[in-house]
Amino acid sequence: MADILSQTIPYTTITLANVVFALVILIAGILVAGFLSGMFRKQLKKTKLPELVSEFLVRFLRALLYVAVLLAVVSTLGVDISSVVVGLSAVIGLVLGFGMQDTLNNMAAGVWIATLRPLDKGEYVTVNGLSGTVGAVGIMATELLTPDNQLITIPNNLVWDNPIINYTRMPTRRVSVDVGVGYGMDIPKAIQVALDVIKEDPRVLTDPAPAVVTTELADSSVNLQLRAWVNTGDFWDVKNDLTIAIHGRYGKENIEIPFPQLDVHLDK
Repeated sequence: MADILSQTIPYTTITLANVVFALVILIAGILVAGFLSGMFRKQLKKTKLPELVSEFLVRFLRALLYVAVLLAVVSTLGVDISSVVVGLSAVIGLVLGFGMQDTLNNMAAGVWIATLRPLDKGEYVTVNGLSGTVGAVGIMATELLTPDNQLITIPNNLVWDNPIINYTRMPTRRVSVDVGVGYGMDIPKAIQVALDVIKEDPRVLTDPAPAVVTTELADSSVNLQLRAWVNTGDFWDVKNDLTIAIHGRYGKENIEIPFPQLDVHLDK
């Protein structure tokens, strides 16, 4: 067995024993890196750091540990690490000249996002025209999960350099429901009926007070907008319920909700 392990790989000075030790170090290193990352995550949970910042730090530590494991494996194979570091430095310098600055920008943007937190894990946002719930901010990219369970990965640089719409950061939001009323209808009555519909919903907040405003004199209708402030978690449910409720109440009150029509006259 010793004779087999002492044999070298053709055209190299690396023995089979070196390869075996390197594999052991690789496997053990990955396990240790995972264990240390898990311990680090548990310790961060005991602090007051936001979850987004904690996740960023854990991912950054894991990346550093993997680099250390890789260097240990290379060293076990009998390669001079100092020469590897010099070689890597030369490669990095070369890559930097061909666009590595984008990678560095993504890393720097990730640090700023994790520090200033314009978005946080679990919040629903729109970034660079893409919408979803924030899953994580990594070293290089931010992950969004869409309502239909699609995973979107956006480079951190694009997140930081573009406006971010955060729909869930504030505790309350205003629900707006648009509805059209026929020109022949009693508009003040239509406004009062709509206001009554809003006030009947117990989820609608009294401060700021709900309102119904006239937004436009359109081609076939007087357009009204129902405005109600609610807790952010109730936003979509209230919007859906108010839309259904106003349609049903206008039907009972004989208030016409017109729709576009086209009259065609045939020349005999």
